[in-house]
Amino acid sequence: MSLAPRLDLRHSQQLVMTPQLRQAIKLLQSSNLEVTAFVEEELERNPLLERDERVDPGPDAGRTTDPLPIAPEAPDAAEAARSDALPAENAAPLDTEWDNVYDAGTPPMGSGGRSDFEDDLSGIEAMAAPEKNLREHLGEQVRLTFASPRDRMIAANLLALVDPAGRLPVPDAAIAAALGCEESVVTAVRRRMQRFDPVGMFCADLRECLMVQLQDRNRFDPAMAALLDNLELLARRDLRGLQRVCGVDAEDMAEMVAELRRLDPKPGASFDAPPAPTLVPDVLMRRAPKEGWIVELNPETLPRVLVNRGFHARATVGAKSREEKAWVAERFQTASWLVKSLEQRASTILKVSAEIVRRQDGFFRHGVAHLKPLILRDVAEEVGMHESTVSRVTSNKAIATPRGTFELKYFFTTAISGTAGGEAVSAEAVRHRIKAMVEAETPADILSDDAIVDRLRAEGVDIARRTVAKYRDALRIPSSVQRKREKAVPA
Repeated sequence: MSLAPRLDLRHSQQLVMTPQLRQAIKLLQSSNLEVTAFVEEELERNPLLERDERVDPGPDAGRTTDPLPIAPEAPDAAEAARSDALPAENAAPLDTEWDNVYDAGTPPMGSGGRSDFEDDLSGIEAMAAPEKNLREHLGEQVRLTFASPRDRMIAANLLALVDPAGRLPVPDAAIAAALGCEESVVTAVRRRMQRFDPVGMFCADLRECLMVQLQDRNRFDPAMAALLDNLELLARRDLRGLQRVCGVDAEDMAEMVAELRRLDPKPGASFDAPPAPTLVPDVLMRRAPKEGWIVELNPETLPRVLVNRGFHARATVGAKSREEKAWVAERFQTASWLVKSLEQRASTILKVSAEIVRRQDGFFRHGVAHLKPLILRDVAEEVGMHESTVSRVTSNKAIATPRGTFELKYFFTTAISGTAGGEAVSAEAVRHRIKAMVEAETPADILSDDAIVDRLRAEGVDIARRTVAKYRDALRIPSSVQRKREKAVPA
């Protein structure tokens, strides 16, 4: 073995993740709204970038349509002045007082109009009042209900301790000890506040919340009290056991359960409930005029920027020092890279989306029952990309279709083999079929998991019982025993 020093020449390949490459990958897996936020930051930092405000002609540009019926044009004022023709018989007389004529189509001038000639003539009466939150709503009722300063102080503390669902987890004894008053006084104030709007607030648990609402409706009786004491039997859908405990027949039990379903178990949650978030699509899809589909990016959320080459030329000429020239060159390189990355991102999203639409054509035409099994490798091989690229493209992206707005990940489902070597079926289609079977059940014919397996195999789907149980749990469908108990009494 020689220990002498020597020089070796070796060739190797390695992928260097530059900051720009990492940023391009991040842009690819981000939604249009996230990319728009990033572009806004770049517009503030880079003076060579500018927003592309050119208006696209749109898909319907140049298409001729039947004109709408319009009224014949009125003669020009100058021609009318030169004309010797008299006004028609149905025209307004010459001595008409125009101050008393009202034209619904013309906004009044000089009275109530806007000085900037905008079309918005709405007054203060058209402005909606700001919505009150739960604590403001309850605070007004506290001020109107309690006149004593002591009661108002106790009510204010109860209002501060209530949670968003309407529960008061702190017992009356602890509140009384903290305020230095009798427990009975705190209990009396809380009882009155339980009848505030919404009814059922300031209760310790679910039973008390439902009891207060039943008392407000004058529907609380010994049978209802027994039902509230055995809510665990109702959770297990053991209606026959509840009939024995409450001492009622099946018809009365059905009415009692229906009465409970009309109550609000969390009266405070719905008051301040935020609006459901809207899923903004990144890709739009519509039918083609003849056959097939048209896929395009959503122009409302698609960020578009340009490189201001004129400003770059002036900045390059005006740069005096080497540092200034280097800064201008770096800004120009960053701007050019961002524009190129956005174009490449848009092209990649369109390619992947178009391939997904092509493969799931049956779903868009006939529904979820025709959803085909699809994996990332299938799309990657067709569009000539790596699976990781397709995974990034489909992350955090949604597509608006004639059947609704879906995430692109929704169309990738595992395959369930068919019986006797038949065609594979999508797992999502199988879940939809299981849900349809359960919804079509009758009280006399409740399907067990084994029965569902037999029906699916008869339809050509080779599936195991444990898979059916897993899909049923994912759909939050109770077991056959619980469904039988639930449907035994028409509640």
